[in-house]
Amino acid sequence: MIENHVMNTYSRYDLVFAEGHGPWITDVNGDEYLDFVSGIAVNCLGHAAPQIAEAVAEQSKKLIHISNLYWSPQQIELADRLCQASGFDRVFFCNSGTESNETALKIARKYGKAKGGAEKTKIICMHDSFHGRSLGALSVTGQEKYREAFRPLIGEVYDAVFNDIASVEARMDDRVCAVILEPVQGESGIVPADAEFLKAVRALCEKYDALLIFDEVQCGMGRSGRLFAHQKYGVMPDVCTTAKALGGGFPIGAVLASDKASEFFVPGDHGSTFGGNPLACACGIAVMKELVEKDLLGHVEEMGAYLSGRLKELAEKYDVIEEVRGMGLLIGVQMKEGKKGAAIDEALKQRLLLAGAGNETVRFLPPLNVSREELDEGLKRFEAAVAAL
Repeated sequence: MIENHVMNTYSRYDLVFAEGHGPWITDVNGDEYLDFVSGIAVNCLGHAAPQIAEAVAEQSKKLIHISNLYWSPQQIELADRLCQASGFDRVFFCNSGTESNETALKIARKYGKAKGGAEKTKIICMHDSFHGRSLGALSVTGQEKYREAFRPLIGEVYDAVFNDIASVEARMDDRVCAVILEPVQGESGIVPADAEFLKAVRALCEKYDALLIFDEVQCGMGRSGRLFAHQKYGVMPDVCTTAKALGGGFPIGAVLASDKASEFFVPGDHGSTFGGNPLACACGIAVMKELVEKDLLGHVEEMGAYLSGRLKELAEKYDVIEEVRGMGLLIGVQMKEGKKGAAIDEALKQRLLLAGAGNETVRFLPPLNVSREELDEGLKRFEAAVAAL
């Protein structure tokens, strides 16, 4: 076990990585691994991506941080690119997915009080959801294992059942200011929403004048094969949160909102010292150019279909695999009870990095620009791991 002064908040593997390129990463002993975790869906262009390295190098020579007392060309450009590609009207920049969701909750509470008075403060979230680790984000995270030790959390939050519209409808009334959900639940096991469910939730929000918030921190920024997963469903939320892949490895988060949702958010309501600094936004611009201008999204669709198909072939061959689900390059492989950890550990022996999620799920999150040959190599190593079980 590696001894150091870092707080004991993670169950880490006894590995120290030193450098990487594309989907490959090398530890301090010189051993190379194939990384299909990608920093948990962060390194969308792989390790040491030249586009990100160039953005950091060039922008850091000019301007790194100025605070939000002033404008920067990079922040203006990234906001424009995000809105033009998504159909939203406004962007708030922060540093992480948790911060993005905190911002969305504040937008919702401000909207509710402006539209319905002091009592319009209820927020509905989903069972098995995950929205972050801060007290606000934990309050709308529908997994008690994360909440329990930190109660009391913020009030007026009510759980409903994901993909069960009757349970949402039972919670809805004129006091609801927002419904927050993930179009693809990530931490609970890569569970996509049903299209009809999202459409029905959209209709309920319209009926009760509540904001619909989509958390696309993990499934957004190209991971699904579209810039945002909700674009695949044809359901437009009022607010969409994102982070992870937006900076290609550099920390940045963003909240995208309609004019309707953001109308009542005014100076003094919220802020972020580092949010939207020139360096972070330069990285975001580099990512957006790859995703939108160079049709990386089309590549994600193609490689996602290929990876999913090959994993389903393995599911037919090995009964330890129960199901393969997801979209784009956000794929979950559900293992038989008690086999998730063993599958990840065996893959590590094959020098393939994979991440776990709830519901006995192994997550495949390769870089969005992964090649077919690299997927084949990963599949070969995963099959060897599964066969060892």
